[in-house]
Amino acid sequence: MAVVLVVEDEVQVLVLTESCLQELGHKTLSAATAAEALAILETEELIDVLFIDIGLQDDLQAGLALAMKAVEGRPDIKVLYATGQPVTDGTKALMVEGSAILQKPYTMSQLEASLTVHFGIRHGLVGTVPPQAEPPATPTP
Repeated sequence: MAVVLVVEDEVQVLVLTESCLQELGHKTLSAATAAEALAILETEELIDVLFIDIGLQDDLQAGLALAMKAVEGRPDIKVLYATGQPVTDGTKALMVEGSAILQKPYTMSQLEASLTVHFGIRHGLVGTVPPQAEPPATPTP
């Protein structure tokens, strides 16, 4: 089981994503704002993956800044970004190393495949999984 912190400002998307992750056997924590997410990240709670919307509220790059802070405090955390916007080279340059991107709207299968392909997390387990030929989400440089 992986522990996934979901940071999403759209309540319906947050609830559906948490439900999908829980169905896959993962434990979820959730935050609707960067401040809520930072408060969770500052606790002793184990978090394997930060699944974060790039744009939060009116700040189109709040998720990028939050992910940087998360990695500073938790160097082993994996980051999966979500966005409904086009991803430019400039945006990719602001992403944490080793992260991945999942385009919105996404399905439960795409979310599961992203966790498996990029981070070796599948069906509630954390471990190494052989990479697939065509990953569903775009890794960052």
